Amino acid sequence: MPINGRDVLRRAVTGQWKQSAAGALLAAGHQTGEALVPVMVGVVIDEAISPGDGGALLLWIAALAVVFAGLSSSYRFSFRAAERASEQAAHRLRIELTERVLEPRGGAETGRLPGELVAVATSDAKRVGAVNVAMAAAVAALAGLLAGGIALLRVSLPLGLLVLLGIPPLLMLAHLLGKPLERRSGAEQERAARASGVAADLIAGLRVLKGIGAENAAVARYRRTSRDALAATLRAARAQAWHDGGMLVLTGLFIAVVALVGGRLAAQGDITVGQLVAAVGLAQFLLSPLSILAWANGEFAQGRASAARIASVLSSPPAVTGGQATPSRPVRGAIALREVSYGALRAVSFEVAPGELLGVVTRDAAVAHALLRVLGRTADPDAGVVELDGAPLTGLDPAELRRAIVVAEHDADLFEGTLLDNITAAIPVTGTPATGTPSASAPPETPAPETAMVAAGADEVAGALPYGLLTPLTERGLSLSGGQRQRVALARALAADPPVLVLHDPTTAVDAATEARIADGVRAARQGRTTIMVVTSPALLAAADRVVFVDGGGPPACGTHAELVEGHETYRATVLT
Repeated sequence: MPINGRDVLRRAVTGQWKQSAAGALLAAGHQTGEALVPVMVGVVIDEAISPGDGGALLLWIAALAVVFAGLSSSYRFSFRAAERASEQAAHRLRIELTERVLEPRGGAETGRLPGELVAVATSDAKRVGAVNVAMAAAVAALAGLLAGGIALLRVSLPLGLLVLLGIPPLLMLAHLLGKPLERRSGAEQERAARASGVAADLIAGLRVLKGIGAENAAVARYRRTSRDALAATLRAARAQAWHDGGMLVLTGLFIAVVALVGGRLAAQGDITVGQLVAAVGLAQFLLSPLSILAWANGEFAQGRASAARIASVLSSPPAVTGGQATPSRPVRGAIALREVSYGALRAVSFEVAPGELLGVVTRDAAVAHALLRVLGRTADPDAGVVELDGAPLTGLDPAELRRAIVVAEHDADLFEGTLLDNITAAIPVTGTPATGTPSASAPPETPAPETAMVAAGADEVAGALPYGLLTPLTERGLSLSGGQRQRVALARALAADPPVLVLHDPTTAVDAATEARIADGVRAARQGRTTIMVVTSPALLAAADRVVFVDGGGPPACGTHAELVEGHETYRATVLT
């Protein structure tokens, strides 16, 4: 069900209502105690100092000490509770965002760079969580204003009414002042997230950029994005300045009016000296809750803007819809494409027999990309159908489907951790096939990680590292060379040992001799499992049982690698040049 920014804010507060309520209650006690101080000082003057009663003076000083101890404790524990609610709410939002991004049906990443999603899950989640602190502060400020107004009513009816009747219009003006800040804060967060996303994207591709000499173009792109972010930040800063300045003027005028009325009443003799001191003290005290309200109003404005951004991610439409069934068990691994059209694919049809090692060749990278998307069901075909064991993929649950079909992308990332952690991360916990239970017709059990490593040539990578399999890898595996990363990623895919494995150009960064060994290793490791290799590597294609040449649309050419090299000129030009 779609959600909006208000829903996100409401859940952030109500989800932590116990901590938020405790923080607000204690903070209200603190502000009420602050309001009592000038009143008690006025009473001390009238009851102890003016009459010269030393005993009463000591008694009232002790009472003041108790009040100060209470308000100090209330302040400390109130914001402790509010901060806990803030952090827990932000953490819960980060979990929700992570779950949405990792949702098998996808869609959250559409139109967003990874860095943008990270910014939403960090900065925006933190701002929304901070609304709990702002809420406690706002409740405390209102309690302080109410207590100050009641105290002023005790001193003078006109003063009390002035405060109590003046608060609502003041709050309305504060809300209006926060509107421009809310709009510009949202734009600031959006531009900043975009700049972070572009920076992360460029850093990830730094080696490629240097290799093709595109550093200047990359710098120009980031400079434009950074300037947009800077302009949005400056606009938000100006809005913040106007908001804070406007609130300062409003609260200053309000306090000045209260002080003026109180001074006039004292000059007319309508209140005592102690009451005048209390009135002046209360007027000065009112500046604190009004300032807190101004700050809280700014936090609410920024929180609303961030909540809207979070809601846009959580409400992103899925990339694929429908499908609740589970694949047949055990999965045989028969794949069929029937007149499939999607992106650059045009009415493509071919079949893969259970346990077959099939090579798929195409001249167009867009065709390969489209094929990978429909096989992994990150997108559904515009026309035609893709089947697994006779069942259309559109009728299968994406989460269940991805246990049966694993698509190992060409640019698969490695993660921080040891080399062994990266390889074993995808191995099923039970050690049995990812879908279904072992039976007489089921494929053999999942091979050990060592088998997958040897097949992918990753054992040589481990042998070249200082601590072997226990060598820690840096972020994205950038401490390894391109060929080493490819071999580790291939070993991870082989170790997962799904019923159907789709490999996309897994050896483009390794030498010819290593590639030939890997071709033999993949064939041996995938014996009895269906494997589709979307490649142009002659070594891998030579190891395939059969090769399908997909040239955008129309009936694909089929045969062994040797047959197609001999009899198909376009195929020969594609794989041998």
